[in-house]
Amino acid sequence: MKPWKRIESEPMGSYRVFTTRRDRSSSPRTGLAHDFYVIESNDWINVVPVTAEGDVVLVRQFRHGVRELVLEIPGGIVEPGEAPEHAARRELLEETGFASNRLESLGWIYPNPAIQENRCHLFVAHEVEKVAEPSLDETEEIEVIRLPLSQVEDMIERGELNHALVIVALARLFARLASRG
Repeated sequence: MKPWKRIESEPMGSYRVFTTRRDRSSSPRTGLAHDFYVIESNDWINVVPVTAEGDVVLVRQFRHGVRELVLEIPGGIVEPGEAPEHAARRELLEETGFASNRLESLGWIYPNPAIQENRCHLFVAHEVEKVAEPSLDETEEIEVIRLPLSQVEDMIERGELNHALVIVALARLFARLASRG
């Protein structure tokens, strides 16, 4: 199998947190050209904050795409020139007021490679402690919730946690914990 050859690329629109473009690419199998639309964005981070007592710090916020309150872990955009680890520490503090001296990478994933080119870097923040009040921007309204990590898998099964990127980060954490015994 061979990759498609991009013939041309045209910017389409620029928005606050992403841009769009149209790529015209030819099929390696048929040689026919087709248009594809791509969302360009900075990389993202998601961080699973775990307290020394084994609680996970979650955030609930309104998500305009689904028009519902969604239970998540802290996350956000990696700013230009910023290291993903720094973005994880920053977003954790801004959204929850919690901080950690021990941040561990859980790797990265493509959020939606069919239409996006960015990555989502996943972290676990060990032994988080509340050090400040959340510092939200004007578009954020967040409720901070602490729950025992032992309840999280059941919440996923019941559909109470249903954000795909959050579930992947938690699955990576559960796999890491299981491999360590």
